[in-house]
Amino acid sequence: MLKDELWTRRIHIEVKVIMLRKNQVREETILLDKIRRNQTREQEVQKELDKDNRQAWKDNRIVYMEGKIYILNNQKIQEQILQEYHELADIGYLGQQRMFKLIKRNYWWLGIRSNIKKYIQGYTKYQ
Repeated sequence: MLKDELWTRRIHIEVKVIMLRKNQVREETILLDKIRRNQTREQEVQKELDKDNRQAWKDNRIVYMEGKIYILNNQKIQEQILQEYHELADIGYLGQQRMFKLIKRNYWWLGIRSNIKKYIQGYTKYQ
């Protein structure tokens, strides 16, 4: 390729990367808005919030459990997170353990491990 063609190709790639990052930020903002709108909580989570023991707290209408964003018992939101983490192109195929570790860095919900296991089993079943 000529220098100009290489330069043009590089610019196109960089623009695509920027657009992907913008989309990820926008999707994350949409997800957080969904979490804020739904204020339903399991009893265990509400008990931790009531204890005021720094294990659970609320900030800007988002509940944090053990420093992670609490995902309410909402199957659509949980599935959206599972799908987004499973489709991370730059990481490749995620097994149950690796996917659990990545999701657990930012999110917490009751039954997270079993949800991931079911998701991965369902995904591999249809491959």
